[in-house]
Amino acid sequence: MNVVHVYRTYFPDPPGGLQEAIRQIALSTRAFGVEPRIFTLSPTPQPADIEFPEGRVVREKSWAAPASCDLGGPAALFRYREMVDWADVVHFHFPWPFADVLNLFGRTKKPTVMTYHSDIVRQKALGAVYGPLMRRTLRSMSAVVATSPAYARTSETLTACVAKDRLKTIALGIIDYRDEPSFPGAQRDIGYRLGLVGGEPYFLALGVLRYYKGLHTLIEAAPGIDAKIVIAGSGPERGRLAELAAQKKATNVVFAGQVTHEEKVALLKGCRAMVLPSHLRSEAFGMVLVEAAMFGKPAVCCEVGSGTSYVNQDGESGFVVSPERPDELGRAMNTLLHDSALAARMGQAARARYEAVFSGDALGRAYTALYNEVARG
Repeated sequence: MNVVHVYRTYFPDPPGGLQEAIRQIALSTRAFGVEPRIFTLSPTPQPADIEFPEGRVVREKSWAAPASCDLGGPAALFRYREMVDWADVVHFHFPWPFADVLNLFGRTKKPTVMTYHSDIVRQKALGAVYGPLMRRTLRSMSAVVATSPAYARTSETLTACVAKDRLKTIALGIIDYRDEPSFPGAQRDIGYRLGLVGGEPYFLALGVLRYYKGLHTLIEAAPGIDAKIVIAGSGPERGRLAELAAQKKATNVVFAGQVTHEEKVALLKGCRAMVLPSHLRSEAFGMVLVEAAMFGKPAVCCEVGSGTSYVNQDGESGFVVSPERPDELGRAMNTLLHDSALAARMGQAARARYEAVFSGDALGRAYTALYNEVARG
């Protein structure tokens, strides 16, 4: 079974949660006999083909990226046609409007799957112009996958454009990497660099610093939290958040910057809990919540009607609070901070939920079954 994944960007270009989601789907299905390839655009596509453990990455030139929508030229269309000829199933990842163009003009006559990662939330003008083509593409898919029951239920686009028998739900997942060999001094070194000494508890916020992550709420809550808060990652909001931390005198907020994989593992192992205060539906799932659950850590997130409160279940694996409410966020974090037994119980529940729903095995089985279903159909 040959499957080509189609998305606007992929490793080794700057990482993001959606690229990691594709990587995990490719890796986990490969364990069940699927041969994946990833077709993508890059500002610097040299080399054009790269072999990764999850499959071959095939890259063409990205000529422009207005509103984070990478656009390719005729060479991208011709290369896409080659990928379609090779594939048994074409797997699109939404949103990427140029993929709709490829699908329309690329002679896509193979079975198609689309994973619907997020509504178009911020780019309203783009959504209005792109709407007719988007609806045509969604209706043409053999199957469309929502990443959580909540998103399948609350997305107006999905409910309007996709027939119920073609709308599936498969949660994103991550292959367990807790026991991978790592640099033995990583935990000591990152702790020393960030001033995490003496085993003191701290909270972790992890990911690209984007507008929808709600980190302004976390910083506003920080002065009332009796522990350090490590914000690990880089992104366009870094300067604004640093200014806000200084303004609010949030001296317990530590900006770690971009961290290595080994440093991320060390931070996940040592934290009291994960905090994901995203306040918009652009945070459609929250892969960092799955990573925290994999490490047996509880989480605090916000109810935005997306998959975040499906991954992290309120009162079971952590707390779900109202978005942009520093008081609620702070109370939940202090509860986990001051009640270590509760934090441990919620962490155990999070780990059990990871194994049942979000593991690599569960992800690989579900997508392989779907590929076989659409290929037969």
